[in-house]
Amino acid sequence: MAEMMNRLRSAMNAHDLDAFVACFAADYESRQPAHPNRDFHGSDQVRRNWEGVFAGVPDFAAELVLSVVADEGVEVGEWRWRGTHTDGSPFGMCGVIVAGVHDDRIAWARLYMEPVEQGGADIDEMVQETYRPGG
Repeated sequence: MAEMMNRLRSAMNAHDLDAFVACFAADYESRQPAHPNRDFHGSDQVRRNWEGVFAGVPDFAAELVLSVVADEGVEVGEWRWRGTHTDGSPFGMCGVIVAGVHDDRIAWARLYMEPVEQGGADIDEMVQETYRPGG
């Protein structure tokens, strides 16, 4: 059982910022491999990020679809995040978080979370646009 992923889920759904930030080491390293400019260092940035999330999506809800302990000190969670922005527009993200847990805190994580697309290209269009540009 991936205990840290469950702690994160509980803190997110309670909108308990202190409990959420307490899951992270002070020198936490965050990586978003598909978006390298979003990488950051430190639990203070975690707090700033999630203050914004809870303020901007007041009914934020997290579903932990699947969680596993992948290796000693490594937990993986598949997530669905939902809610409504303060302007009334829908919020939705889904993806996977891989986290390294040390001393009962997340020391590092790789986030593969993406907005849920409303509309957009079907699979044939996506393959054409992504793998055969101009073709």
